[in-house]
Amino acid sequence: MESKLPHVDTTIFTVMSRLANEHKAINLAQGFPDFCCSEELVSLVNHYMQCGHNQYAPMPGIMPLRERIAEKVYELYKASYSPETEITVTCGATEACYAAITALVRPGDEVIIFEPAFDCYAPVIELNGGKPVYIELKYPEFKIDWEEVQKKITASTKLIIINSPHNPTGSVLDFSDIKKLNAIVKDTDILIMSDEVYEHIIFDNIPHASILNFPELRERSLVIFSFGKTFHTTGWRMGYCLAPAKLSREFQKIHQYITFSTPTPMQYAVADFLKQKHHYQDLPQFYQQKRDKFISLLKNSRFELIPSAGTYFQLVSYKNITDEHDTDLAIRLTREKKIASIPVSVFYKNKRDDKLLRFCFAKEDQTLEKAAEILCRI
Repeated sequence: MESKLPHVDTTIFTVMSRLANEHKAINLAQGFPDFCCSEELVSLVNHYMQCGHNQYAPMPGIMPLRERIAEKVYELYKASYSPETEITVTCGATEACYAAITALVRPGDEVIIFEPAFDCYAPVIELNGGKPVYIELKYPEFKIDWEEVQKKITASTKLIIINSPHNPTGSVLDFSDIKKLNAIVKDTDILIMSDEVYEHIIFDNIPHASILNFPELRERSLVIFSFGKTFHTTGWRMGYCLAPAKLSREFQKIHQYITFSTPTPMQYAVADFLKQKHHYQDLPQFYQQKRDKFISLLKNSRFELIPSAGTYFQLVSYKNITDEHDTDLAIRLTREKKIASIPVSVFYKNKRDDKLLRFCFAKEDQTLEKAAEILCRI
């Protein structure tokens, strides 16, 4: 049988986590915490299981959770979304990205994505007959050249995908970036998908420049968020998508045939948990301490650290250590040094190799200390 995605292999996250398990390596590759989520949140899930909330939830999500989401985004961004028609709870942000792209992209449509790009965008574009149009972020700051974006716009441009805070680089867009995006798409029919799953993980008092801050852009955007990233529950697969009613209807037509709904007791638990705002308001400080500790631990290593302004990822350059391809080095370090990372070349279509590895610092301090001890010996 001919493959629909002949150039796509098993995701690098699966490959590196499997290698880490096989070689009993410290896993700083896949982006998940190695510490527990809130005991209170777990108790809430159990409570709602015991109360009998174990059957299908409504397809868009339970109303109490959609109402909490609406309250949260209005308080943070002064953005009004109807819980009835403009909010959809999804099985993680990846499902939301799949549903959004599938709802919008038709054969022949062009979609602009910025590289290095998270690996779930391009395959879905191709599955739907679209054409990914790649624009490289400018190394080493990983900033967008908006003049290049303007030049890549054609009559076939259907969608622009942005991601901030950015995985894998840790860069963030500022308000001037969003204004430039707005100027480019104004008076066009171009739509926006904004992946903002790390909205609460931004450092050094930098504000999150969300699409939600801009009413003109909200009217043409699907904006995606993650409870898994915010509440340290990546395995629960809970995200949500905000979009105007017309776009939400198209989004939900796809969502209903992927998963139909998200686990019911977890939705009730998160709806309650969101009432305690400190759980997400304190997140920047929590992860900045992790980032700063990891940086401090690596200061005597031979790696060069690329500044991380957001997410829970740190890029390091090894250009002063070896000329190995980043994928070869990542595999060798996992097997020989017992520490797993993600090679950044996998996030480029042309496998551009800038001698960079991505490490996840969403780990216990003890884990970071053991990892840094290994890295400082290289």
